[in-house]
Amino acid sequence: MGEERKLRQEDCHEDSLGAGILTLTSRRVAFDKTRARIMDFSKHMGETVLDAPLGDITKVWREGLLIKKACIMVDGKAYKFGVLRPGSWVDAIQDAIDEL
Repeated sequence: MGEERKLRQEDCHEDSLGAGILTLTSRRVAFDKTRARIMDFSKHMGETVLDAPLGDITKVWREGLLIKKACIMVDGKAYKFGVLRPGSWVDAIQDAIDEL
């Protein structure tokens, strides 16, 4: 199966989970909540609220007219991430699934 490699990572916002960091590895998609402090502009990692193995992702798509989002379906629940260049995220997730 090989060693797990980080493929992409980006600060983003998920519609229901809020602000965090989206990470795509060669084995999974993870979303970690972040806490930011305005006073010193610091950002702290919080809990991992999504840790989906690539094999559990049943659908990958892009949606939105003005604000485009990269979306995945895991266990019947849709997650919609506001990332830069969502089309490239969708392609990267689909490529990682295909390589698995």
